[in-house]
Amino acid sequence: MTTLEKAKHIAYIKALDDHKDFIEYWMSEHLRMNGLYWGITALFLLKHESEFQKDDVIQFIQSCYDETHGGFGSFPKHDSHLLSTLSALQILKMYDILDDTLTSEQRLSTVRFIKSLQLPDGSFQGDRFGEVDTRFVYTAIQSLSILEELDQGIVDGAVGFILRCQNFDGGFGMVPGAESHAAQCFTCLGTLAICGALDKMDQDQTELLVDWLSERQVISGEFSGGLNGRPEKLPDVCYSWWVLSCLSILKKLDFIDGEKLKGFILKSQDLKSGGISDRPDNQVDVYHTLFGIAGLSLLGYEDLVPVDPVYCMPCFVTNTIKKYPY
Repeated sequence: MTTLEKAKHIAYIKALDDHKDFIEYWMSEHLRMNGLYWGITALFLLKHESEFQKDDVIQFIQSCYDETHGGFGSFPKHDSHLLSTLSALQILKMYDILDDTLTSEQRLSTVRFIKSLQLPDGSFQGDRFGEVDTRFVYTAIQSLSILEELDQGIVDGAVGFILRCQNFDGGFGMVPGAESHAAQCFTCLGTLAICGALDKMDQDQTELLVDWLSERQVISGEFSGGLNGRPEKLPDVCYSWWVLSCLSILKKLDFIDGEKLKGFILKSQDLKSGGISDRPDNQVDVYHTLFGIAGLSLLGYEDLVPVDPVYCMPCFVTNTIKKYPY
């Protein structure tokens, strides 16, 4: 089996900010905060978190703070959004500088921003423009968990909405009645886990969910061993996280062939320049690089730092977060 090219992946992540001459760099502003989180988390799991200058990271995050609405945007002068707000908080938490970086007013306004986005049915909008998705429930709940600002009203509404998103096949969709998708299963299980509400799922439905998740592994063909997000789809390295984290939360990791999955992830590396792609021989990116490494961490690969399947941060970081109910 090919080994994980750690040094090349570290070099690849460090060089990601060196491409300002390319149009792709400027066209991806809307993902910049998320990209920073993906790269930094991968470095933490590889035990190389000091590769970026902490002061530079703080400066960038502060430059993305939305003075008008609270929370953080993906890039300076972008409006705040739950996705970029969570990434900013995760980065600050991993570096253990959350309380030192946020002023009391920034903290309060960020909490207000997040809570203001919950709708009467318990769901969350991603921002003030109104898109609703179980991703945003998860990002809101994890953000408030990191800030230790969850309360019963927020939790009860979120849990109720998540439970209504579970389908007849055991999976979860982005809203009630939407198609089951592995990434939505992660956001829904992650929300329930943070809220201490995994036991709210019906036992029969939980068993169906485990079966549905385990069936995501492709067992034959060119990409055997990989996991997909929905039936009849090609496997993708990112589902090494979205599916595997769910099985880990449910304590069912042994329901897939871990050795075959390791092989699929490792074959998706760029052995020359570093980085991991969605499947072998495709273009690498930092998103798949993180989730490939995180999947290997869940599988206990070599000496990677253990990753928390609920928060997608190192366990030594999440162990410092006070668990709800407080």
